[in-house]
Amino acid sequence: MSTLENFERMLVQGRDNALLRYSLGNEYLKADNPCNAVVHLREAVRLDPNHSASWKLLGKALGETGDLDGALAAYRQGIAVAEAKGDIQAAKEMTVFARRIQKQQAGG
Repeated sequence: MSTLENFERMLVQGRDNALLRYSLGNEYLKADNPCNAVVHLREAVRLDPNHSASWKLLGKALGETGDLDGALAAYRQGIAVAEAKGDIQAAKEMTVFARRIQKQQAGG
C-alpha cells in the first residue's frame, strides 16, 4: 500500500487533523495531482491557520493548477503567519515565490 493510500485510509478512519491534511497535500503534489492537493491543503490551513508549511505548500499547489492569484494570496497569508511565529526562513522562501508570481503576472 502506498503512502498516499495509507494517509487516505487514516482520513477515512476519522483521524483528520492539519498534519494529515498537509501530508495528503504533499503526497498528491508528488503524484502530480495538484487539484487534490489544494483540497487537502485548504483543509489543513482551515484546521491550523498558523501552520506556515501548509500555506507554503498550498501556494505551490495553487500555482501548479494555474491559479496564480490564489497562489499569491496563499503565499502572502503564509508570510504573515511565518513572520508572526518567527519562522524567518519560511517567510523568505514564500516571499521569493510570491515575487516570481508577481513577475509572471506582469508578463516578465
